[in-house]
Amino acid sequence: MIDYVYKLNITVENKLILEIKAVDFINPYHQDQLLTYLKMTTCKLGLLINFQNDNFKSGVTRIVNVL
Repeated sequence: MIDYVYKLNITVENKLILEIKAVDFINPYHQDQLLTYLKMTTCKLGLLINFQNDNFKSGVTRIVNVL
């Protein structure tokens, strides 16, 4: 049996989750990870931030939990 541990990077006032990465590219696994965090909490908005990009703006992905 494999136990998974979920650890949020940063939560802002129980409304926003920041998931910080430093990878070459964001893949669907990273987005699914943030969406799982959103579903497990009362937060509806998350930002996936990748610091491995040359341009900060292109390294930010906004994810919304609509359910």
